[in-house]
Amino acid sequence: MAKEIKKVVLAYSGGLDTSIIIPWLKENYNNCEVIAVSGDVGQGTELDGLEEKAIKTGASKLYIEDLKKEFIEEYVYPTVQAGAVYENRYLLGTSFARPIIAKRIAEIAIAEGADAICHGCTGKGNDQVRFELAIKRYAPDMEIIAPWRIWDLKSREQEIEYAEAHNIPLKINRETNYSKDKNLWHLSHEGLDLEDPANEPQYEKPGFLELGVSPIQAPDKPTYVTIHFEKGIPTSVDGVELDGPALVAKLNELGGANGIGLADLVENRLVGMKSRGVYETPGGTILYHAHDVLETITLDKETARIKQYLSIKFADVVYNGQWYTPLREAMSAFVTETQKTVTGDVKLKLYKGNIINAGVTSPYTLYDEEVATFDEDNVYNQADSAGFINLFGLPIKVRAKLEQKRGN
Repeated sequence: MAKEIKKVVLAYSGGLDTSIIIPWLKENYNNCEVIAVSGDVGQGTELDGLEEKAIKTGASKLYIEDLKKEFIEEYVYPTVQAGAVYENRYLLGTSFARPIIAKRIAEIAIAEGADAICHGCTGKGNDQVRFELAIKRYAPDMEIIAPWRIWDLKSREQEIEYAEAHNIPLKINRETNYSKDKNLWHLSHEGLDLEDPANEPQYEKPGFLELGVSPIQAPDKPTYVTIHFEKGIPTSVDGVELDGPALVAKLNELGGANGIGLADLVENRLVGMKSRGVYETPGGTILYHAHDVLETITLDKETARIKQYLSIKFADVVYNGQWYTPLREAMSAFVTETQKTVTGDVKLKLYKGNIINAGVTSPYTLYDEEVATFDEDNVYNQADSAGFINLFGLPIKVRAKLEQKRGN
């Protein structure tokens, strides 16, 4: 051990892992003081009774930091603007929540004069990287304790046994012990029957979905919604201006009720293995779709193409926990520049898991009906296309003629 550990700041959720970490730290680090910190990014009722539980299990105090507005407006929205989706399906709900939480924990650890920061991430997951990269950025000299990498507990079953032996109350049991992560943006489900990709998720089973319903159970009548964007940032829903958390909550409500935003995927973790997860992201799915639609009329082709290429890398950077890096900042600067004209209204029809385009308008539209029309117009000379095709097709023609000469 590099130094004596007298005070530890713990990233605390009150879930299985962090609930048992408090007594484990005190047992293994000479009864050190443990300060628990919970970053509120929209876990809702999961935070109920958290202070009492933390204190009861050995923490000296609990910070609950309200990060919801900053989370949505400074982390989520820039990622939506970038069009960043990991491996075509994952809307990065856990990924961009970790850096903001870890940053705040590092700030508190420094203010408290802590000797170490502790997190409950497993040695197999992505979150250990996301937390620790943020800590390295904001508390570079802080020691990090990661119990999953050093303790004797090897499974969630053993964790439950440890909790029971130490009289730690849990909200889960052995039968319903899905590993979940919830915030304003999404809810993830992993473990149990979902570990086998051959098993169909039980969307219709009561209690499985929390943010909405299965498309099968959604209403037979569609719901229309209109979202207004200013420079790529959503600002209102159906004419009502809303801040980030309220806007996402509203779209979660509309999307969830219509079976929108369910994703079942096997993803490639940063540490090299594949993992299967089921994600609920109703509002986020609507926002990504609406933003994409608006960009179709407000971005020129070449800018849209380069932005599309960079969106893949942007998603990797977010997924890998590299938010606080020069690369992410540089890519965000490019994205911000592209968003200057991404202003307008997008109308969508939500129906049984589907998002159907129902109209888009923008004062900066690049769509010119007079140019695009099949009817007679005065701005496009169709005869000009012949010369264009001759030049565009010249390499093909030259190659074909040379092959003929060579007898191919």
